[in-house]
Amino acid sequence: MRDLLPDDRPREKLRHHGAAALGDNELVALVLGNGSRRQDALAMANTLLAAHGGLHGLIRCSVDDLVRTVGVGQARAAQILAALELGRRTLARAPSARFQIRNSTDAARYLMPRFGSRAKEQFGIVLLDAKHRVMRDVVLAIGTLNSSVVEPRDVFREAAIGGATAIVVFHNHPSGDPTPSDDDVELTRRLAASGVLIGIDVIDHVILGDSHYFSFRETAHL
Repeated sequence: MRDLLPDDRPREKLRHHGAAALGDNELVALVLGNGSRRQDALAMANTLLAAHGGLHGLIRCSVDDLVRTVGVGQARAAQILAALELGRRTLARAPSARFQIRNSTDAARYLMPRFGSRAKEQFGIVLLDAKHRVMRDVVLAIGTLNSSVVEPRDVFREAAIGGATAIVVFHNHPSGDPTPSDDDVELTRRLAASGVLIGIDVIDHVILGDSHYFSFRETAHL
């Protein structure tokens, strides 16, 4: 970055114009701090973003994925993942705020910062009280899921123990495409039918992609 004019260097640019004025590569360069003997921090940031498909790709990375880039060791990889996780957490509401889920948009606003863009598929439920305010969320399974892996008894046991009146079912698609599979449709049908029998309402099943979601309630599938 020595070739850049002083005002164009990320640190100086941030100081004079604010963080919003920086590009993704400049922000990553600041997280990296320094470059290597082969390339400066900005060039390394460009290499990382290109190798992993931009910021959305970096969110999915592990330390092992990042250290494949020349000059990025364990410490720098940890810095990048920590910065991304901090950004994710700032999008989530404080635990003290009782978020109310009134529709699928509310459900997505609650779930996307927490579980969207995950590298592995995660299935869980959001426990709601009688006014559909969030009590807590629980991940029940991690990995490739289908209708035979997730059992309604496990879902409603957790909901009953937590004192939930209703639940929102959710899972993410690591591909980034939230379009439901046949297994997703079958699982939703089984859970909705079980909820009627048990007396705990399944108000939605939300599938999370990178920046989009699919709601079974919104599309009249529930």
